[in-house]
Amino acid sequence: MAGSPVVVVVDAVTVVERGLVKEWMAQEELEPAAVLPVRGAALAQPLAGLDDDTVIAPVRVAWLPRERNGQRRVRWADVATLSNPRHPSAAAQARIARREPDRAVVVVAEAATVGDLRRRYGRRVVGVDTGFAEFVARQAGLALERAERVLVGDRYKVPKHIVEAVDGSPEFRREIRELAARLELPEAEVAEKAAADLHGLVASMSPMAVDLLSGVLRPLHSRAWDVHVDESGLEKLRELNKRHALVFLPSHRSYTDPLLLADVLADHDFPRNHVLGGDNLRFWPLGPLAKRAGIVFIRRSFGDDEIYKLAVREYFAFLLSKRFNMEWYMEGGRSRTGKLRPPRYGLLANVAEAVEQSRTEDVYLVPVSITYDQLREVTAMAAEQVGAPKKGEGLAWLARYAKAQLSPIGSAYVRFADPISLKGALPADSADEKARRLALQKVAFEVAVGINRVTPVVATALVTLALLGVRDRALTLGQVRRVLEPVQAYLEKRGLVASGDALHNDAGVGRVLAALAQSKVVTTYTGGEEPVYSIERGQHLIAAFYRNSAIHHFVDRAIAEVVLLSAPVDRWEHALTLRDLLKFEFFFPDRDTYREGLTAELARLGASWDSADGEATLAGADFLIAHRVLRSFVDAQLVVALRLAAHDPRTPVVEKEFLDECGGVGQQMLLQGRLHGPESLSRELFASALKLAANRDLVDPGRDELAERREVFARQLRGAVARVTRIDEIDAAVRREVVGVEP
Repeated sequence: MAGSPVVVVVDAVTVVERGLVKEWMAQEELEPAAVLPVRGAALAQPLAGLDDDTVIAPVRVAWLPRERNGQRRVRWADVATLSNPRHPSAAAQARIARREPDRAVVVVAEAATVGDLRRRYGRRVVGVDTGFAEFVARQAGLALERAERVLVGDRYKVPKHIVEAVDGSPEFRREIRELAARLELPEAEVAEKAAADLHGLVASMSPMAVDLLSGVLRPLHSRAWDVHVDESGLEKLRELNKRHALVFLPSHRSYTDPLLLADVLADHDFPRNHVLGGDNLRFWPLGPLAKRAGIVFIRRSFGDDEIYKLAVREYFAFLLSKRFNMEWYMEGGRSRTGKLRPPRYGLLANVAEAVEQSRTEDVYLVPVSITYDQLREVTAMAAEQVGAPKKGEGLAWLARYAKAQLSPIGSAYVRFADPISLKGALPADSADEKARRLALQKVAFEVAVGINRVTPVVATALVTLALLGVRDRALTLGQVRRVLEPVQAYLEKRGLVASGDALHNDAGVGRVLAALAQSKVVTTYTGGEEPVYSIERGQHLIAAFYRNSAIHHFVDRAIAEVVLLSAPVDRWEHALTLRDLLKFEFFFPDRDTYREGLTAELARLGASWDSADGEATLAGADFLIAHRVLRSFVDAQLVVALRLAAHDPRTPVVEKEFLDECGGVGQQMLLQGRLHGPESLSRELFASALKLAANRDLVDPGRDELAERREVFARQLRGAVARVTRIDEIDAAVRREVVGVEP
């Protein structure tokens, strides 16, 4: 394009901006053939007379916030002065250009020839063509936005005019017509309702709101945790994001998860995610600001509202087609137990539809693990597990939560698993609804497995694993270390993500115990020869929350230990029985992979499927884990099974009343020593056990044969608990040497 005439199209509103552009052209010694405003009406006549080789160069002035601590972000102090540093008033522009010239930057977008623009326009241009002029203006605007992002960073990539773009698309209008016919409603009525739903959904993503929301919410996590990020995982995602939209699917343990992840991505200059959030967080003043900063408030349940479903599908398709990233939490809510909840895949179906309809080439799902040493809100979640009502969110709640987050409580870890191609996961025939549903279930399962795979085993998880495993006994610091050392060696040998050097010496273990004691999870007795540590009375569910964040890494080992108590000929069948009992608690692979994992664990124990003396093998193991990993789950299942067996088979089971009953009877069983510890008395564990029973058709009313099948279920759970108890007894006999207890 050297030697070609240049036309500068300027996106400038004020005299100051036009003056800055003029100064820039003088400095660059640029003598354009014309300088025109970026407006279609003003471009139509001049464009008609330009040759194809004429170069169109878009230019604008970008206004930046004042630099503070190496960053240029809008602050609440700016709002207090009723100004927006990114869009200053004309009077403010003159002052800024004179006193702070570094805040006014002339941005030059990628140029294009008139001939190239005419070809991209898609139809022949003759004479004065207003449509072509509008097209050139839009292309110039888009090019300037891309150029400005090079200056301010990709985190400020924002969509514009979404409702208008979706509402005007041929695909959306066709969907409206078809849906109106199916619902037997006037097309205008369906269109009006769909447009209203779109307005309710669409997040406007203002850069100023992004800065302000980040500024007000950053203290909720910046003071509480030292954040450790998987840098290599982010670099892989950056390359992938150049070609495809990403859907981030994190684990959900805290209200701060989306805030922390947003800061991590912003610090690495990723575009801000469109984060799907529940209407419960739409309270004033946070809700309106959040909606302008990329939070998409979406109903928790769509029911039979086909028009709302259409609006959601089209909104998702628009975002993904424009390569805007998304984020939501597949568990449907925060984990109350510390381990992953079963994933929900309803929203994933909307993303799949965008791929199937070729609205976007592909979308990559990114499993994200967010793990914390400790959480302040876990106390409230533990209370909910024993029946306390969930407190509603609001401004007073936010103030209390913010106050609680002001002091440090350890580290947070953000890890990214390998992204999953949704296109590669979907069946070739999207019309096969059964195959499609199974594919979505499978990919949701793969996301959960990916999260678990990269979840680090943090120090608090291991310490609580040790203390919960000795029931109500207290341990010295040295005894805690001796319990943990073989477990750490096991983790390191398997190459699992471990807690670094935090537990490799007395000082490190002491710091973890002291942190848990400060949070009143652990109690310390100092009146004897040396301090001893145990779980604080009433804090077992909180301790179990921390333990459960890493428990999935030990499930295969635990099951391998239990199956060694069976005769060799029965071991594989017993392994399948345990897999079926625990399928609502953990993510198990297919049978062949499951058997391979158990075979490897048996080998680590020095055994095999046909080893003769299983108990001798267990007694000689360097550590046993089954009672620490499985006992609370099978205990909770036993309570549910026993209450079902005692329930009249002809009377319906009312879930809330039944779970209350399980809590009461479970407490009695605990006091009688029939359960291992209070961590079994979890409403969530009882609810999962009830789902297992329903899966076996043991819940709905029936005849006398139902009572017989419920009793069989109870006997099966008694057997499972007895085997896990036997592992505990073997470990206790060995532990006398480890912890120094007299036989």
